[in-house]
Amino acid sequence: MRRFLLFALAACSAAAQAAPGERITLCFERQEVRPWRTLDGGGLNFELLSEAARRTGVSFDFQSMPWKRCLEQLKANQVGGAFAVSFSRDRMSLGAYPGVSGNEAEPQADASKRMHTDTYVLARLRGSRVEWDGKTFRNLDGRIGFQLGYSVGDFLRAQGVQTDDGSQRSDELVQKLIAGRLAGAALGGNDAARLMRGPYGKRLELLPVPLVEKPYFLVLSSALAASRPQLVARLWEAIEAVRNSPAYRKREQQATSMRPGAAY
Repeated sequence: MRRFLLFALAACSAAAQAAPGERITLCFERQEVRPWRTLDGGGLNFELLSEAARRTGVSFDFQSMPWKRCLEQLKANQVGGAFAVSFSRDRMSLGAYPGVSGNEAEPQADASKRMHTDTYVLARLRGSRVEWDGKTFRNLDGRIGFQLGYSVGDFLRAQGVQTDDGSQRSDELVQKLIAGRLAGAALGGNDAARLMRGPYGKRLELLPVPLVEKPYFLVLSSALAASRPQLVARLWEAIEAVRNSPAYRKREQQATSMRPGAAY
């Protein structure tokens, strides 16, 4: 009888944590970033999240929107979460990151629970003398542009350089660079590879040393983390388990190897 009661209690606890049928709205940037995501719901991010949802018994409602609006809705608890979001101290107020309690002297999100890793690279006009050696910018005679709401802006400002965040899309950013309104453009590695394969590639070159590399996370709303901490923990654990599974690792390797010149 005692053994039966313990089993029943464990089953009830697991069911409560799994919250079968619960729907969680997740927002993401209204821009394709292959191979991670496309606007029609394709890509590795969606494969990873869909399998994590299956394992935890929830379902996700995906909504695309401009990135700044997505982060604002996350902070206001108007959505249950957002992806893929890099970590910074300033972004801790947006919602809950895995491994961050808010009490750490030097908080860092738990990279083992990441969705993927991305790099930022610097694009310049062909013939430009702007350089980045991994520590210092040289021959920089203007602003470096980045997309509105992107965390690479914090990195650039920490370097003491003048910045421009007036572009929402990477192609807009590159057009400003070609027009001579910027000295350089900080681009996500995948966007940079895509743009270099297109007509802009004849006018641009990428510096070989990345600006920064970051892990990207599913960030869940503060309201959800406060009301369902066990479910939130299970979602992050499921993301780690799926990302490390042989099937997903094979898919990721295949997808990333198909991108010649990619900077991830």
